[in-house]
Amino acid sequence: MPSPLPHTHAHPDGRAGIDAALVERLIAAQFPQWRGLPVVPVEVDGWDNRTYRLGDAMTVRLPTAAGYVPAVEKEHVWLPRLAPSLPVPVPPVLALGAPGEGYPFPWSVRRWLPGETAARGQIADLPGFAASVGAFLCALRRCDPTGGPAAGEHSWHRGAPPAYYDAQTRRCLALLTDRLDTDRARAVWEAALAAEWHGDPVWFHGDIASGNLLVQGGELAAVIDFGTSGVGDPACDLVIAWTMFDGESREAFREAAAQDPGTWARARGWALWKALLNLVLDTDADPARSAVELRVVEAVVGEHEAFG
Repeated sequence: MPSPLPHTHAHPDGRAGIDAALVERLIAAQFPQWRGLPVVPVEVDGWDNRTYRLGDAMTVRLPTAAGYVPAVEKEHVWLPRLAPSLPVPVPPVLALGAPGEGYPFPWSVRRWLPGETAARGQIADLPGFAASVGAFLCALRRCDPTGGPAAGEHSWHRGAPPAYYDAQTRRCLALLTDRLDTDRARAVWEAALAAEWHGDPVWFHGDIASGNLLVQGGELAAVIDFGTSGVGDPACDLVIAWTMFDGESREAFREAAAQDPGTWARARGWALWKALLNLVLDTDADPARSAVELRVVEAVVGEHEAFG
């Protein structure tokens, strides 16, 4: 594999005070066996963390703010325990770094997982891919939850009842009366709140989205970014049904995910909350993204009225 080369990045190097030079200093000070390996920002970076290629076979992942720090230890402890029971790879954690060189948070070194972030255009069999994602979630739910981190602040309340975001959702609805039918949307939210979860806690990922699914040859190759994972209600993991899938692929995902109607009702609530929040935050700033969020709202409203 060739050494990583620079790319055009969604987030310029230096965001949150983190840059390649800092990563080089941290590696040299704490893991001298990897000193001198090239450090290059990944082509597609997330928001919660900055990620860098370290040589050909590793990555370095650094939280951008204090709120994302609990994920570092959580992934360090739990990913090795979950990995043997899952049908595709998850990030192998190689080392846990400490604050230093002016950087205030713990950080981690992982093995590089090959693949591209999932996009519909690179997946010939989208229903088959959707079924693979659903099967992954079933396998994750079967993992032993004993001692796992209960849903809460560390998971940004994914895995907890959607009622945590009730006030925020209602504020968003009040601000969007000129852009969508808020009475119909409110009915989706009320149904999600009413469909209380009474099951045994299970593992959830917390952010099953196209950017956290890696694809090779059009097939699911890995699942990354377990920063919002934990043990609780798995409804939040179904949101991709409306954000990436539709028609036949949505039905394939629904069948493979094997969840009850109440869990789907809460999942529609999670999807609605995030779409409404994005619409409020992105008003007039990104018309294309707003159109996507409006389609999500319409999809969950339509399903609620059909099935709810």
